[in-house]
Amino acid sequence: MKKIFVAALVMLLSLNTFNASAKDKKPFSAAIENMTAEQKEARYLEMKQRVEEIKNMDKSSLTKDERKELKNELKSLNQEAKAIGKGGIYLSTAAIIIIILLLILLL
Repeated sequence: MKKIFVAALVMLLSLNTFNASAKDKKPFSAAIENMTAEQKEARYLEMKQRVEEIKNMDKSSLTKDERKELKNELKSLNQEAKAIGKGGIYLSTAAIIIIILLLILLL
């Protein structure tokens, strides 16, 4: 009985995980595909300037709704920057361990 409960719980949690990852994370991709490299770079610089303006802003005088709008704006700017391709290179822990092991074996 306990094994069935655990298996059902794992199945339920895994189905929720799949639904969360199925969400479209790149709503900007259609507009960005039509941009040239210069336009992408100009848009990226505009976004970077806006982020700096938000960082330098005095947020203590803002209302709760205004702070929420700023947070949503930053999230959308982040998603757009990722869609442009200015994200970066990320290595997982497993990849780093494999690289270190290969270096040890080869050297």
